[in-house]
Amino acid sequence: MNETEKKFEELKHYLTSLGAVAIAFSGGVDSTFLLKTAFDVLGENCVAITVRSSSFPERELKEAKEFCEKYGIKQVIVDFDEMKVKGFAQNPPDRCYICKTALFEKMRAAAEKLGIKDIAEGSNVDDDGDYRPGLAAVKEQGIKSPLRYARLNKAEIRELSEKMGLPTWNKPSFACLASRFVYGETITKEKLKMVGKAEQFLLELGFTQVRVRIHGLIARIEIKPEEFSKLIACAPQVNKTLKSLGFTYVSMDLGGYRTGSMNEIL
Repeated sequence: MNETEKKFEELKHYLTSLGAVAIAFSGGVDSTFLLKTAFDVLGENCVAITVRSSSFPERELKEAKEFCEKYGIKQVIVDFDEMKVKGFAQNPPDRCYICKTALFEKMRAAAEKLGIKDIAEGSNVDDDGDYRPGLAAVKEQGIKSPLRYARLNKAEIRELSEKMGLPTWNKPSFACLASRFVYGETITKEKLKMVGKAEQFLLELGFTQVRVRIHGLIARIEIKPEEFSKLIACAPQVNKTLKSLGFTYVSMDLGGYRTGSMNEIL
């Protein structure tokens, strides 16, 4: 048994010890792996809680629903209006903490209605290396982080997901659309839609890892460096489409895609 397999066994043992758990399920790589593992060891004592909000694209919600339907996992959809959370729209550096605190409170209420005490989320050990104020909310709210407990990193999660036959093993990383805004810039539902539609358009063009960061009405596109030439080739189409969505200027970030690029100013 190699190190990754040992961690996997530790994860299953930990989840089994909970008895019952509600998984904060977004349909991403980490939460899908966590949910399926928890379901395998806990069966009907494992429930998925998925949020429907302006910061969560419809395609992600659809994929999350389809996954639960495929495996027969009970799923609860929680409607969440982040724009009503005090301080969220102003987008301070601790926006994620503010949002996650309110979100976990709603999730806890949903879990308690089902008689479930513990809620678990899908952060892994790689998340410790970036500025992640949301993890403070995880700790304060008493939310479990089984993947971090088992010391699993992203590469290991993808490896294990592939062995389990999960469709998300090679899915591009995703973060909520609010993370596309420069700190201090007001977040609106209209701009969230602009960003979401812009990213969906680029994904449909075949780009694999996409972020459309928004600075006022400027779109800053982040893609993998190896796809730069592709973007340049279809630049007129991309420029026209993003301007039709409401952007005044459309640019390509020469640094390429990277997680947490908005944190570089902190």
